[in-house]
Amino acid sequence: MVAVTVITLPATAQQKATTDSVTIRKIYDEALTSTESYENLRYLTKQIGARLSGSPQAAAAVEWSRQVMKEMDLDTVYLQEVMVPHWVRGDKEIGRVYNSKLMGTVDMNIAALGASVGTGRKGLSAEVVEVQNFEELEKLGKKKVKGKIVFFNRPFDNTHVQTGVAYGGAVDQRGGGPVAAAKLGAVGVLVRSMANEIQDVPHTGNTRYEDGVQKIPAAAISTKHAEQLSSLLKDDPELRFYMRMTSEMLPDVLSYNVIGELKGTEKPDEIILVGGHLDSWDLGEGAHDDGTGCMQAIEVLRLFTELDIKPKRTVRAVLFMNEENGLRGGTKYAEVAKANGEKHIAAIESDAGGFTPRGFGMEGSAAQLAKLKSWRPVLEPYGLADLGAGHGGADIGPLKGQGTVALIGYKPDSQRYFDYHHTEIDVFENVNRREMQLGAAAMASLVYLISENGI
Repeated sequence: MVAVTVITLPATAQQKATTDSVTIRKIYDEALTSTESYENLRYLTKQIGARLSGSPQAAAAVEWSRQVMKEMDLDTVYLQEVMVPHWVRGDKEIGRVYNSKLMGTVDMNIAALGASVGTGRKGLSAEVVEVQNFEELEKLGKKKVKGKIVFFNRPFDNTHVQTGVAYGGAVDQRGGGPVAAAKLGAVGVLVRSMANEIQDVPHTGNTRYEDGVQKIPAAAISTKHAEQLSSLLKDDPELRFYMRMTSEMLPDVLSYNVIGELKGTEKPDEIILVGGHLDSWDLGEGAHDDGTGCMQAIEVLRLFTELDIKPKRTVRAVLFMNEENGLRGGTKYAEVAKANGEKHIAAIESDAGGFTPRGFGMEGSAAQLAKLKSWRPVLEPYGLADLGAGHGGADIGPLKGQGTVALIGYKPDSQRYFDYHHTEIDVFENVNRREMQLGAAAMASLVYLISENGI
């Protein structure tokens, strides 16, 4: 008898791609037929509501999301302590043009910017100077700015196809406007809302102060009323604007990042992070920003457990606290990861709304980008064709430099995001269930591919 040695050949690349395709199809089937992530979003937005850092609602969201993950039979669920700022808006803001030559007194929609000081209960009234940028402000000088309200009115450049690029080209006036104006003696600031459309809702967002510079009240004004105020100023440069805000900063509060994970079966020390930020602005319900991102991150873990997918590498969902007005959660997470010597190979962030998936953008090496692009054949059938270099995300950004971690941003269609961003209309009803489910499936598919193949 002749002994026969049986040699098991390794699976070919084609066989592996076929296996990946089959698993991804299962992920999409489950994601698109289960309403769990959408119902989780409903509870987060309707029962808990807006979740500004330091608020009772933020604390409730932490405990609720921890319980959701504890009921999923994960390997680990825990809270990570982080001290966060506690800013409160106070009374509904009042914005009003007084005694314009054309229209008399005109009410205008404003919203205090995050971290802004208040005006005092009597409010403040002053003449207005309009500028498009910091260069125009500097040219005016102290003589023309002192004692006035500076009105930053640079609109989005709507020639950009990606609305995030337009946002990036305008948002510096919101973040740095109050300090630049205060240095020239201004008593207040109005900033055109960060939006593509002309609409009647103000978009809040954080601003920054500097030590040694007078803190002056700062508010966003709706794009509709920014247009109207600009028009009125052309006919009456001496009109006065009244603004009343009772916002204030309170002492820091203890809060938490919420973390759940599935341990890898082969390389448990290699971590794939998927997450969003649990906090939101106090206007609206924080549905697109970033309730959808958090519920999609939880859904990634649910899809793995429901389909009995055993990840080769550890998959960790992180719901970060305080992205909106401090980034304390992302910073703390990175500090702890570094102190513990953790090895993150990839971090995926969903913080661009729950809209139709288009792809993923990566901050990584040429080899990592090439690997991401190599998965186009299995991802493109699901609309994920936009795979390449791009911004990872704010909360995962502090991980940069810790080894060779690839920072990956989930990219949904961007055209509607800034209709809702940081406004009272960012509510559950404006999230499409199927689009949100597709996003969760997209993220789970990429997590699966990285878990199987590395990056």
